[in-house]
Amino acid sequence: MQATMSWCEQRFHYRFKDDILLQTALTHRSHSVDNNERLEFLGDAALDLVISELLYQSYSEQTEGSLSRMRSSLVKGNTLAELAKELDVGDYLILGKGENTSGGRERLSLLSDALEAMIGAIFLDGGYVAVKNVIIKIFDSRIQALDPKSEHKDHKSILQEKLQGEKQGLPVYSLVRSIGDHNKTFVVECSIKSGEIVTQASGKTLRVAEQKAASKALQAMQND
Repeated sequence: MQATMSWCEQRFHYRFKDDILLQTALTHRSHSVDNNERLEFLGDAALDLVISELLYQSYSEQTEGSLSRMRSSLVKGNTLAELAKELDVGDYLILGKGENTSGGRERLSLLSDALEAMIGAIFLDGGYVAVKNVIIKIFDSRIQALDPKSEHKDHKSILQEKLQGEKQGLPVYSLVRSIGDHNKTFVVECSIKSGEIVTQASGKTLRVAEQKAASKALQAMQND
């Protein structure tokens, strides 16, 4: 449990007073009836509230509809799963034998659920201010990267739509390597048009690296 506590401090910048809450947040129902489903429910609500407050403060001129769309892009399952991967949540999941051997540590739904459960556990353990500080730390780059004028179509979305319009296959993103331990840099490759165009980019998160690689692919398509 000490290793899990150390990981939580390093990646979430939070130290639990009640380590049972942390253990429960990482426990899948395949392992125990004392699992993270209730904490996931609470974390989902806490995340919605904090993200709503942050967007309200950061984008004072945006309408309710625009704020809602931005919030949805941040709290959707794929975004949470990406974040959970970046935070190495899968390495610390407590799974039943069958779930563990069938690749549960990489399953996106388990990762996003566990991240929400972690947020719920931090809310119970430390209160609203504590969970808000944690959410700010792990979501800050994504909040800052939002562009209300683009209706939240990022480079990856734009690239996908452009390829579909040309009746091409979807882009393929792959992790080339990660550099460092706790302060990682991710190098990602983007391959389009059956490998005719391949770009690479790096970033402090997988999302940022993929966005940069997609941007380069868009530029390459324009020059093609």
